[in-house]
Amino acid sequence: MVCWPAMCPVSPVWPRKPNLWAFWVLLLVLLLSWKSWAENHFQNCRWLVVLNKFERVGALLFKDRFMDQEPMDTVTEVFQKLVDSPIDPREKYMGFPYYLKINFSCMGKNDEELVRKGHLMGLRPVILISYKYPVNFYRWKIENLQIQMEAAPLRSTGFCIAEVMCALNWYAPMPTKNGSVVMSVDIRSNGLGPYIPPRRFYVNINGYMKRDASGNPIFTIGYEVATAKWEKTFTLKSNHFKRSKSRPLWYTQNHSPVLILGGIEDEKTILLSDTNFQDFSLVELSIDSCWVGSYYCPILDFSATIHDAISTESTLFIRQNQLVYYFTGSYSALFDVSHSSSSWVRVLASECIKKLCPVFVDGNGSEYILALTTGKNEGYIHIGTITDGRVSFKMMPESWSICDKLPGSNCSINWATYIADEKNLLLLVETFSTNLVKIFYLLNFNLETQHMDILYIIPRFIPEAQDLDFLVLHGTETYTRTAMIPKGLFFNTFNNMLYIWGNFILQSYNRIHFIYLADFPKDSVIKYMVNSYQGDMAFVTEGEEIWYFLEGGYDVYRLVPSKGWDIYFSLQKLQHSFLFADQEFLVTLFYEDGQLYQLIYLVDSGDERLVKRVLPVAQLLLYEQNTPYTVATVGNFWTPSFTNLCPFKVMRLRDLPKKQHLARQELYHAPPPLVSESLGFHNNKTLAVYQGLVYYLLWLHSKYDKSCQPPPGHLTVSDRPTALRGSRARSHLALVGTQITIQGSSYQVEKKLAVAVVVADPECLDVTVNQDVLLNRKAVLYKITIKDRKVCYDQGISGHNLKKTSLMVKVLGSSGKCFQTTYLGTRTQGHLMVPLLIGCPPGKRLAFDVTYTILHSQQLNKHYFDCVVSNAEMPCFLFRDLFQPFFLVQDMVTGDSGRFLGSYLLKVVGGGRTMDTIRDYTEEEIYRYNSPLDKTNSLIWKTKAERTTQDKKFYIMSQQSPGIEWLCLENSPCHDITPQSIFAPEFFLKLLVSNRGVDTSSYCDYQLIFILHLHGLPLSAQRSLFIVLVSSSLFVGLVVFYILFCLLWPHIVKAWVSLRWKINNIMAAESFYTYATSSAALSLQSQTASEPSIKAPSNAGSRVDNALEKEVVA
Repeated sequence: MVCWPAMCPVSPVWPRKPNLWAFWVLLLVLLLSWKSWAENHFQNCRWLVVLNKFERVGALLFKDRFMDQEPMDTVTEVFQKLVDSPIDPREKYMGFPYYLKINFSCMGKNDEELVRKGHLMGLRPVILISYKYPVNFYRWKIENLQIQMEAAPLRSTGFCIAEVMCALNWYAPMPTKNGSVVMSVDIRSNGLGPYIPPRRFYVNINGYMKRDASGNPIFTIGYEVATAKWEKTFTLKSNHFKRSKSRPLWYTQNHSPVLILGGIEDEKTILLSDTNFQDFSLVELSIDSCWVGSYYCPILDFSATIHDAISTESTLFIRQNQLVYYFTGSYSALFDVSHSSSSWVRVLASECIKKLCPVFVDGNGSEYILALTTGKNEGYIHIGTITDGRVSFKMMPESWSICDKLPGSNCSINWATYIADEKNLLLLVETFSTNLVKIFYLLNFNLETQHMDILYIIPRFIPEAQDLDFLVLHGTETYTRTAMIPKGLFFNTFNNMLYIWGNFILQSYNRIHFIYLADFPKDSVIKYMVNSYQGDMAFVTEGEEIWYFLEGGYDVYRLVPSKGWDIYFSLQKLQHSFLFADQEFLVTLFYEDGQLYQLIYLVDSGDERLVKRVLPVAQLLLYEQNTPYTVATVGNFWTPSFTNLCPFKVMRLRDLPKKQHLARQELYHAPPPLVSESLGFHNNKTLAVYQGLVYYLLWLHSKYDKSCQPPPGHLTVSDRPTALRGSRARSHLALVGTQITIQGSSYQVEKKLAVAVVVADPECLDVTVNQDVLLNRKAVLYKITIKDRKVCYDQGISGHNLKKTSLMVKVLGSSGKCFQTTYLGTRTQGHLMVPLLIGCPPGKRLAFDVTYTILHSQQLNKHYFDCVVSNAEMPCFLFRDLFQPFFLVQDMVTGDSGRFLGSYLLKVVGGGRTMDTIRDYTEEEIYRYNSPLDKTNSLIWKTKAERTTQDKKFYIMSQQSPGIEWLCLENSPCHDITPQSIFAPEFFLKLLVSNRGVDTSSYCDYQLIFILHLHGLPLSAQRSLFIVLVSSSLFVGLVVFYILFCLLWPHIVKAWVSLRWKINNIMAAESFYTYATSSAALSLQSQTASEPSIKAPSNAGSRVDNALEKEVVA
């Protein structure tokens, strides 16, 4: 069931004594006049939001659960058709599983008609999604990211009479982000159309669900009670809330996506919500109800009731009887899904657990839970640590029991709280003295030193403090006969305030000295307490009374029941508010974004329902106060004159530091794509494009290699804890008072108005306050300056282990008396708590300033030679030049960039001849290559800097240090590099720059690793000599060969000519002989044939022979 706070008329009401009938008439007239004005100007409207899957966009009456976390390939087909749009066709555009379906409703109005009217008037919901950073900052980068979108109007796909009469909703992508499972969605209008108050929704990922074989979502932790069954059987089970009373809601602040609530008697069922109880489910847990192995536990009763229920970022814990179970959800956005559970896991099986105590604030990248034992291990505590879904328990103390260190008998640890930043356990221990008198101790146990201290022994009886607001306990005060019954502890990490509560309230600033708050009655016993971590606290007693308290003060107010509550309740009943009934049962009380909420079970005329509603603290206190008045005669009429009990009228803040620098918030603005439809309606394809663009924007944010330039997107901040970096942060607080007149002197002003400024850690922060009286404006201006003393934080990685503290500003005399009433409601004034975080803020990094380093190298060496083949992203530096690097401190959130002026260590931690062959060096190699103490002739570089670390192992560099001289000695990896071409050898160095332990100018522990490209490396002496000898030999050989060639060349030419002539003659003679022989044979044959008639001369052969002989001789 989804519920919303009712918009009730607000008016300046002055409660009086019950018998003042004239006051009630005046109140009724004021209310009626205010109601008439409000109805004309501000309709009672509210935003509505549900989740829809991609395939259900446009469908009516569908709501999906937020369980799918992986991106989906649902928009690729649409993007492939955008051929004329400025998109990258090579990229694969993905989408998110869900859309936000947005609508609004006004009481007593036709919703569909109002929505269509608002659309035609230009109304567009503006959505701001804020991602909560994860607990484990070692795994994920800490960043406060927001994305602002404008919802796109879409007609429903159902039947409608005419196109313009179709049901209308607005849709926007619901983007997810790795590392974030808690997301808030703020919705406001764009200023056009009807006024709808802004509203915040929590849309968290539910990792305790899966899909069955048919694709329907089911719970993995148990079985959800069906809606029909709920409506049928919950009437029978309404007695559970009547009997069980209220119970605390325990979870890790700002990090728990799913909240659970047990305490339903005799049922192993819990209330579960992933929307901070805007809606919820009743789940019967799939755990066995047997009591195996607990026979030794000192308890006789057995029940199926879930007594303790605690939720963390990824894991749920429950206690049933003395058995403890946990279930790790499936959160792929946080860790590997193999860490998740398939069923409930029982832990501490051999232990008898009597209570689970929550740890509300995470620390050191983990969450914690405390289990108190009884029976055989009484006096020990099991500390559970949850990191990335992995749960581990460790018993403390390690070698001895808490009870062994205390006198008396029957020792029992009743409550424990853990301060993760200090690794201290605060324990409330009960013992019996030798005369059987109960004694309660407040102990401190340190996990690292295993040392225990007794901080305080709680008095046996409640002190006498009649007519006092508070009493400082010194041990000498008188006491009543009412025994003190301590029930629990609460420690606020931000303001260091410790509270011991029971049938009393003790408050301490230093855990040693306590103040007794006398306004709380001793006949009431506190059952649990809740804290907003913004300066407000609330208590719930065993009698279901609700009390309110401002931290740092002494006044405790009862809200329910009270006269103010009776007035407020009556006004709500007159308006027939759905959130109120004649019979109500409180289920739990909790804070959300500084506002107090009730989860309450209503029984009204047979209609039973469970709702979440606001408990308006300021309005109840306004109705509660008895404002004095006087009656004066004005003419013929009596006119009442009321006295304002508040010492001022309005409290304003001005001249605040820029939130962008201190709140560390990044904001992206992503408007929807433009459409050509005449009425401005979108369709499923344009919504797919919208989602794909938002996905690509966040993908660029996660992958973008941010340099000196500001990151893309518009940057802004919201109200977040402040991070100090050792510099001064100034804020001006302006108080405008009605009792300060122009005629009043500054002495009178100071006497009537006083401001107190309190810091939680005065040893860490220094605060000065300057008062300036502005008589012409009837105002007093207080200028508050906060300065860090730089003694409470050493160095840390950006966003890691920030010290939590706070600043509290309080106007004396304003508690419970100062209010500001507007059409949005009533709020208190005069009290302000500002959380502060000391350390290195998120988004800071160190970067190598290549540009300035090159410019300085030109001035230092009178030249600069880049590589033959230059690379703009990795310029080269010449080996023989002095190298003096410069670095920048870049702010990834604001885009600011400035020179790093601190000290640092520079080490060569890797290298290679090419980018592909770079390897990391071992610790021994790093020492040999960088230490001035090295004796192995392995140094890569040296400098003339005189500063070194205390052990003299490494140089301490700074901007003023002389340059680096490259050595590459004999045993270094860059020595004697063989050239791969005609150009000089090159080498790539992997450099590490860190300021840890050597720099006091910054809280940030910077560490930078970058690649440096060196060229022009010299050759070794041996290789150089070898090259010279080889080159000389080759040269001499060439010269000798040339000389010999020049001397023998004429003879060679002559011999060659003679040889060629002889060869030619031989070839010619051979040819002639062959020809002459052939001719002679032919003649002889002819002569034989004609011998009778012809006869050859007898000397023919001798002539031929003579001729041949002559030719041969020649």
